[in-house]
Amino acid sequence: MVFSDAEKKTINKKFESLVNDVQLVMFTQEHECHFCKETRDMVEGLGGLSPKIKTTVYDLVNDKDMAKKYNIDKIPAIAIIGQSDYGIRYYGAAAGYEFNVVLDDIVDVSKGTTPLPDAIKNKLAGINKPVHVQVFVSPTCPYCPAAARTSRRLAIENKHIRSDVLEMTEFPHLVQKYSVMSVPHIIINEDTSFVGAQPPEVFVEQILMALRSGNNPMYS
Repeated sequence: MVFSDAEKKTINKKFESLVNDVQLVMFTQEHECHFCKETRDMVEGLGGLSPKIKTTVYDLVNDKDMAKKYNIDKIPAIAIIGQSDYGIRYYGAAAGYEFNVVLDDIVDVSKGTTPLPDAIKNKLAGINKPVHVQVFVSPTCPYCPAAARTSRRLAIENKHIRSDVLEMTEFPHLVQKYSVMSVPHIIINEDTSFVGAQPPEVFVEQILMALRSGNNPMYS
């Protein structure tokens, strides 16, 4: 992707906060999907703006071992990896409001910590079971970045939580499966769903609810 001078200035300003190296692992396929080339160009473009950002591109089919390693099953996909793999994945073209989400995720992953309040971190420390958060978003949704960012920060603070952000129009089968009518729409462990850019306290309570009701999946 060719960034304009203004875009480069904004991106580089954010990247001044990078601490440790970040690896952007992107998955596409030989005959690229509708937004695969756009996503690959974006990832490689970001890699060209900072020596702290390393980029790798894999083929979902031909590099199936790597897809399994990173738990990737759809494209386009970006795994944002820091000193640890926090389970942060972005599916779809990170356009519109969501582009800044990716930039902020890169910075947070680079730091390996978040500005979440200590009270939230203390609650998160008690979670020791797998939690899968899926946040459905749209590039034109002004409330989606807040929901996406909260899910990312929870994943960084607790190794049992993984966060997928999905651009809803690119995955209609999942939109239908989860009855997504508006965004942001959040699914936790297939058991719990809620809508809106809720504060971190609500996210944590919904996670705890999902863990309590784990034997009653909403979706099949």
